[in-house]
Amino acid sequence: MSRRWIQNLNRCADEYLDGIEDFIEFARRHNPGATRIRCPCRRCNNTLWETIENVGFHLVRNGMIETYSIWNLHGEQVDHASSSNAPRVDNVEPIVDPNDQVMGIIQDAFPFTSTNINQEGEDDVATPIDSAEFEQYEKLLKNANQELYPGCESFSVLTAIVELMHGKIKYRMSNLCFDYFLGVFKRMLPTENCLPKDHKHAQKVLHGLGLGYEKIHAYKNNCMLFYKEHETLDTCPICNESRFKMTSQNRTTKIPQKVTRYLPLKPRLQRLYMSTHTAPDMRWHNEKRVDDDVMRHPTDGEAWKEFDRTFPKFAADP
Repeated sequence: MSRRWIQNLNRCADEYLDGIEDFIEFARRHNPGATRIRCPCRRCNNTLWETIENVGFHLVRNGMIETYSIWNLHGEQVDHASSSNAPRVDNVEPIVDPNDQVMGIIQDAFPFTSTNINQEGEDDVATPIDSAEFEQYEKLLKNANQELYPGCESFSVLTAIVELMHGKIKYRMSNLCFDYFLGVFKRMLPTENCLPKDHKHAQKVLHGLGLGYEKIHAYKNNCMLFYKEHETLDTCPICNESRFKMTSQNRTTKIPQKVTRYLPLKPRLQRLYMSTHTAPDMRWHNEKRVDDDVMRHPTDGEAWKEFDRTFPKFAADP
């Protein structure tokens, strides 16, 4: 069946309702036994998991994401090497449980925990680790295996925190709002629950996953940053404004006027290559791209080709 129904603004039309039934049937067929799937409605945006019945309701109420015409997050696979736009639906991988996804995140962050096999079938050289890194791994593993409360099979402590923090970011909750709801949830759950009491403690649990940010003090009037050669200054050399706010003399810690949160690029690129889920996509341009003079990827552009010619040693490693 054509998927033009996704673009239909009339959600009561027979075409649209029949399309939803086809999608639900597709999701059930390619995810046997799954009780929850990603919801592709415009509100959930394939980031929240719902029961299959609720997904149907959401699609009627909110509509499906207009660009989600290839259902790859629900089992459909696409042959990227083919010039055809027709999707393949064979060799479907079932959607994994959120707890399994969290374990996958831990393995991506700590690749030394799994045995790596190189292309010749031999074990790769073990990744060197230090005691502090291994301690972080053990803490995360403990939280990933610990039930949210005795008898809870759906959520581990780490899975619950990851999902709650994801919701906080998606719906732009303030820390104060998040602390309130976290406290409410904690009171709702059985007394023996292990849910963190506030945002600060939740962040401490996730700290070991890495990919954090660096805090850099900024000048009040946005002149520049207290960074590198200016890191030790207490006043701005341009506008002479103080680096810190005026506070009580009895206060032991100084409060900066402004803070910039810097997300380093290198560790994020490294994580993309370390992850078993994303590393094949990072190498696709070298291993699976079809060179047929059709512009469909940045590697087909002259700028990429010129870069490869200028830096051949860098280009040799995909």
